[in-house]
Amino acid sequence: MTTVGPSRPTAAPRDVAIPDEPLTAALDRAAQRWPDRTAVDFLGASTTYAELADAVARGAQVLLDLGVKPGDRVALVMPNCTGHVIAFYAALRIGAVVVEHNPTYTTGELAHQLADSGAVVALVWEKAVPRVLESLPRTALKAVVAVDLSADLSRGKRLALRLPVPSARRVREAMCGKVPPAFPMWHRLVAKATALDPAHPAPSASEVALLQYTGGTTGTPKGAMLTHRNLVANAVQGHAWTGTQPGTEVVYGVLPFFHAFGLTLCLSYAIRVGATLVAFPSFDPERVLDAQRRLPGTFLPAVPPMLDRLAAAAETSGADLTSFRYAISGAMALPAATAQRWEQVTGGLVVEGYGLTETSPVALGNPLTDARRPGTLGLPFPSTSIRVADVADVTRDVEQGERGELLIRGPQVFAGYWGRPDETAEQLLDDGWLRTGDIVTVDETGWVELVDRIKEVIVSGGFKVYPSQVEDHLRTMPGVADVAVVGIPGGDLGETVVAAIVLEPGGGGVDLDAVRAWGERHLARYALPRRLVVLDELPRSQVGKVLRRVVRESVLAG
Repeated sequence: MTTVGPSRPTAAPRDVAIPDEPLTAALDRAAQRWPDRTAVDFLGASTTYAELADAVARGAQVLLDLGVKPGDRVALVMPNCTGHVIAFYAALRIGAVVVEHNPTYTTGELAHQLADSGAVVALVWEKAVPRVLESLPRTALKAVVAVDLSADLSRGKRLALRLPVPSARRVREAMCGKVPPAFPMWHRLVAKATALDPAHPAPSASEVALLQYTGGTTGTPKGAMLTHRNLVANAVQGHAWTGTQPGTEVVYGVLPFFHAFGLTLCLSYAIRVGATLVAFPSFDPERVLDAQRRLPGTFLPAVPPMLDRLAAAAETSGADLTSFRYAISGAMALPAATAQRWEQVTGGLVVEGYGLTETSPVALGNPLTDARRPGTLGLPFPSTSIRVADVADVTRDVEQGERGELLIRGPQVFAGYWGRPDETAEQLLDDGWLRTGDIVTVDETGWVELVDRIKEVIVSGGFKVYPSQVEDHLRTMPGVADVAVVGIPGGDLGETVVAAIVLEPGGGGVDLDAVRAWGERHLARYALPRRLVVLDELPRSQVGKVLRRVVRESVLAG
């Protein structure tokens, strides 16, 4: 086992005690301790902890009335908003399993995940309702409830949306959608409901709380089962790492809550430390700066492109970001230049964290001290052990300083993949060690640095793009004989998705715009190629496998 040396440059303890409780217990405590403190601020509309706890209790009763039972899956398909927080905790309170979905997914992507999870109720943003309804025949859904994003706005802003002016029309079109007449609406149901009986049984720490879909090593989306204990553990570990004083932080929720990184930092960590969560439906630097003038933030979880864009916007406008003491960067490597720029603008620190959906998600991090090392993974979180194993034989550890596969064990490591015991066994070893698929080195102080990936996943803008999925779709495009998809360094995106294609005879009409238009039918926008290369043929191994590494090198060489 790889251990951290005596010079561990962080005040965080090596181990922390994980309470035997459901994730919802933190909200109950926060409502008792800080009833009048703002729990969620959504574009200026404030909800206190007492109000949030009351809404969660009423939302829990709504779900019971819809027939949700302990262990049932409840799908959430919505952007960041106060209603998202309420729905998340309401489902957990009655022992249901939350299934988070990207609300911009295509019908096919949503249908696969909804069918795979067996969700019985879906709470869906109005603009995504048509896609979910199209998916119904393939799912076990018994009820679909619409979520009106504008219902979380202040009364004044809701009234302003009705004004017959272009600005109001644009905002209304971005936030709201049309649903069938008399369609059940989440906010109306919650407003009319009575609160859940406080004596209603709460789930145990060992029960599954969340199905978080991830491609893992194969690219086929599968649900990672995260228990209440997993999520509580990562929130406790994060609190120990940051050392924040409870009831003082203002956390900016610019990361999507449906993503493991945003979910843990914004929905569980923030509530656990009694923070005010400033929620944004999408990332917009100007909107963030507007909120900063009104309610200055102290803590920012983000991906590097967000840090760059916010720093640039502040430099241009002269906005004051010095209230941000800490920023946690994840999902992709943090460039040293980005870290330096952010720290110059804010006067605070930005550090990099590392994890996987399967680790709830944070497993390692840089210390919030001057000892941080931008571009590295850092040190193991409290109560987290790591190994660096031989890729060909994970039972054998490599020598210190040698490259090997990173294995992780700790209370935040997931319980397995939903309905996929074989893939669980491949990823999660019998003794609790999780194979990450990432190649790292560890120095004598225990500091971890990422070297390469075993899995050929492209990380673009913080999102994972699986080449095989993009290739499978592009091969169906008229005029395309073959295709290989690779990632190359792409500035603030981390990596740029590049499609290298071989044209069929007469396929001269295939260009980048046409490829992106074809891809939009079934692919998320972040997975669409941003560059196109035409080759006479694709390099292949002796067994016929496309050599993506060679393709990537060829693209980089111009």
